[in-house]
Amino acid sequence: MTDIDPATSTEDVAEIRRRKSRGVRLFLRDILLIVLAAVVISVGIKAFLIRSFYIPSGSMENTLQVDDRIIVNELVPRMVPLQHGDVVVFTDPGGWLPAKTVVQQNGFVAGVDWLLSVVGLSAPDSNDHLVKRTIGLPGDTVVCCNAFGQMSVNGIPLVETYLKLPDGVTKVAANDFSVTVPKNSLWVMGDNRYNSEDSRAHVTTPSKGFVPIDQVVGRAFLISWPSRHWTWLDDYPNVFGGVSAANPGTGK
Repeated sequence: MTDIDPATSTEDVAEIRRRKSRGVRLFLRDILLIVLAAVVISVGIKAFLIRSFYIPSGSMENTLQVDDRIIVNELVPRMVPLQHGDVVVFTDPGGWLPAKTVVQQNGFVAGVDWLLSVVGLSAPDSNDHLVKRTIGLPGDTVVCCNAFGQMSVNGIPLVETYLKLPDGVTKVAANDFSVTVPKNSLWVMGDNRYNSEDSRAHVTTPSKGFVPIDQVVGRAFLISWPSRHWTWLDDYPNVFGGVSAANPGTGK
């Protein structure tokens, strides 16, 4: 069975076939252009707007669970200022992470992982980053703990409703401390307060426990996977109400 009339001349048959062949080539070209455009857009989004990371540890429980995948807004802090309570992803300020173990992958797996990372669907460098909650902004004085076991920022006691504490424990940190956050830096802490290697644990490192703002990748705003954990991430403005007013220089 053919869709070409038997009476059609040889020249006409050849022309019909050329048109069909050209149509197929144009279709394949359009598909290729669409795929390339999608990759370029994805790379642009990853480079300037959002990135995906997975959570390798339990330091932010119960807000974030191990192996959760989060979406990070890269406009913070480059274009949008940080706020108290923001969950931030940042690179190691120096001495926070153990020496990295190189995992050998075969060429195919490494190539697929790289391709997925380019379009933002994989996060092979998650283990090179940390995620914590912003407690102190530049100029803030962070003190722990008062008679009720609370931490205060600029003299304002915090009722930290997001914390995970051991059973029977009301003090929000095991050890007392008092710090003033220097310019262009942050004081960060994990929500799983007794199981978090955060600013408190790194006062002897070069950064003295503070995180330079220029090493912040962005603010985590969404748990995207698994679907049962899907939720927007809160910065708890009710917890930090009044803190900025007590330090007019906050965020500078």
